[in-house]
Amino acid sequence: MTTAVAHTVALDAVRSLAGPGGHLMPSAALSTLAGVSAGDWARFAAHWDELTLDTYMADGGTYRYRRYGQFELDAQGELTLLPHAPYRQESEINPLNGGIERFLDPLTDSFAGDPVLRSVLVELGRIFTAVDGTRNWNVKLHPYRINASADEQGQPAPEGRHRDGVTFITSLMINRTNVTGGESGVYTDEGDHLLTTTLSEPGDLLLGDDRRTLHSVTPVQPADPDLAGHRDVLVIAYTAR
Repeated sequence: MTTAVAHTVALDAVRSLAGPGGHLMPSAALSTLAGVSAGDWARFAAHWDELTLDTYMADGGTYRYRRYGQFELDAQGELTLLPHAPYRQESEINPLNGGIERFLDPLTDSFAGDPVLRSVLVELGRIFTAVDGTRNWNVKLHPYRINASADEQGQPAPEGRHRDGVTFITSLMINRTNVTGGESGVYTDEGDHLLTTTLSEPGDLLLGDDRRTLHSVTPVQPADPDLAGHRDVLVIAYTAR
């Protein structure tokens, strides 16, 4: 039964990405596909406590913590962690923070080797190969913590509605603590709305064909203004080799 369900989960994603270009995969579906339990998600979330301040925010914000790293994923489903390097987007893609090399802290060894991460990356690669025909991928990983307080709201997508200049883009919910907002939207190039969702459960996943769609996320604020809050996500970008 689990194998049949996993096949259906993957097929639904393939159809949506090959069609409109956006797809929401609820936590239960991804957990079945990747063989991840609720306890696994909770353990995996601890890596987000090791993120460091992003000092490259052109809006002056101090709300974003992150790390960065990249893998190669080959046709056999083998992942190879690449040497750490600066992250760069051109300003045409990211008008806020693009046009420079950003020397971000690398992924920790424990994060890069985590079995939850590796299972998710391989299963997503299979979905994207089924859509695109590409068998080898560059996979860039962006674990983010967006903090929110009474003094500063958090901006998960400070550049507004955008694309990332890759082949497929995903946003994986890890945890939400004392925050409201954070509504994700996916749109066509012409601005037509494809879907809107608020990722809320650990393992909720939003997927998009970055060549044909734009995406955005609304700001987050603390639900209880007397306490700080945060939104933890893993953005994963697949670029065809």
